[in-house]
Amino acid sequence: MAAEAAGDRAGRREQAQSAQPLYGGKYLSIGSYRRDGTEVATPVWFVQEGGSLLVETDAQSGKVKRIRRNPVVRVAPCTARGRLRAQPVTARAELLPAAETGRVEALLADKYRRDLVIIRPFRSLQAALRLGRPRGESVIVRIMAG
Repeated sequence: MAAEAAGDRAGRREQAQSAQPLYGGKYLSIGSYRRDGTEVATPVWFVQEGGSLLVETDAQSGKVKRIRRNPVVRVAPCTARGRLRAQPVTARAELLPAAETGRVEALLADKYRRDLVIIRPFRSLQAALRLGRPRGESVIVRIMAG
C-alpha cells in the first residue's frame, strides 16, 4: 500500500515536472492533427488557470476544426515564430462554451496588456486585408495534461 502511494506520488511529480515549462511563458505552440495524422503547430498566446492552459482563437480556424475531430494535442513553450523552447508534451484540448469567452479574453488582456497596444492597429489592417472574410466568433480552447 505504501509502495503504491509512493508510486502514485512519483507519477504526479513527474507529470507536473514535464508540464512545468509550459507555465509562465508568453507563447505556446499547439500541435493539432490533420486527418492524415500530420501535425500542424501554431504559436498562440495563453493564460494559465489552475492546471489548465486557456487559448482564444477564431472559431473557424483550422486548429479548432482539427481539435473538434481529435482532441489530442502536443504543447510546448515557444517563441512568437513557433520555435520550440522545450520538448512538446501530449495533452487534451476541449472547446469551452461561448459564455467563457469574455472572462478568458479579460485574463488574456491583463497578461498581454503592453503587447495589445502594439498589435491592435495591425489587427485592424489585417481585418481590412481579409477582403470580405472578417474574423469570426472567438472560441476558448482549454488544454489539460494528457
